[in-house]
Amino acid sequence: MRIAVATYNVHGCPDPARTAQVLSALDADVIALQELRWRPWEALHVLDELASRLGYAPLAGPTLLRPDGHYGNALLTRLPVAHVRLEDLSVPGREPRGALAAVLRAGAQPLTVIATHLGLAPGERRRQMRRLLALVRASAKPVVLLGDLNEWFLWGRPLRWLRAHFGRTPAPATFPARWPLFALDRIWVEPARLLDGVQACGAGLAKTASDHLPLRATLALH
Repeated sequence: MRIAVATYNVHGCPDPARTAQVLSALDADVIALQELRWRPWEALHVLDELASRLGYAPLAGPTLLRPDGHYGNALLTRLPVAHVRLEDLSVPGREPRGALAAVLRAGAQPLTVIATHLGLAPGERRRQMRRLLALVRASAKPVVLLGDLNEWFLWGRPLRWLRAHFGRTPAPATFPARWPLFALDRIWVEPARLLDGVQACGAGLAKTASDHLPLRATLALH
């Protein structure tokens, strides 16, 4: 069974129609979104709008709850949802951060997907990565960890810890979208043998819809 997963920092999603076109072109079974803004009092807020247009079930993981609208992570999934968990990764004095963990059904097989967006400070990311890896270890396998890791340092401890746990994984550059130089967005899979290709998607509107390119991977599940 082959499924596609993707991650995309939508940079606030200022134009939902344009974002929807980028997501449609990905044709992924599961898509993690970061920096999504939505107004909870509207009858059809942006997360529901994207899900309705594209035929997904929406899962919300806001990290900022504000009177003028929520902000944070989300998952769009075509796979049935068995369980959802929100994990607080916030570090005192920094912007609230979190992870959205969902157990999905890929046929008869459970698939754990953990979507996240880490902080901007190195020490903050180290603390968040320790919590994420503990969550990964406790999760049903196979498990996919994906999102915007904000890790600029190729030999920083968070990436070294990830490589030690998951093994080496392709890391195409996704930021900035017009001239990608940095692999801020990542997809990691356990067991690593299930991963069958990772690519940054820069075609069509992807270079202008956000400051990040979407990242897409294919899994070959047994």
